[in-house]
Amino acid sequence: MIRNTTLVRVLPLCKLTKSFPLFAGVSAGFPSPADDYLEEELDLNDYLIKNPEATFFVRVTGDSMIRAGIYQDDILIVDCSLQARSGDVIVALIDGEFTVKRWVRHQDKYFLQPENPAYKAIELKEGCEFQVWGVVTNVIHKPYAL
Repeated sequence: MIRNTTLVRVLPLCKLTKSFPLFAGVSAGFPSPADDYLEEELDLNDYLIKNPEATFFVRVTGDSMIRAGIYQDDILIVDCSLQARSGDVIVALIDGEFTVKRWVRHQDKYFLQPENPAYKAIELKEGCEFQVWGVVTNVIHKPYAL
């Protein structure tokens, strides 16, 4: 059993049928009246999902990826058609369990690296059952209150 893990739960992908207004940049500093105008329509399907046939929503359980901005109950958008590269955040199946971690190659070894110092990296050793299920392309989460 893998104890260093953030579990995931797959959610069905549904297509949004409406575009939403997109306003030009909102200042995180002092507001600028010149920025108060409608820029265009935003279709979240086009913005967030590049390959609908191979894309899934996944809900996160756990805290092993907090330094990557992935928190408990966040929803990940995962594209199973992408080729994972070292440094990507991936959803993986290891020894029968799903997890989300950063996939890292160091010298000739591969690791599933958590983004929380409370957890250790999982070295992918010969003989373990491992499969990259998909690459995380976006994270959806609500802002947290202080």
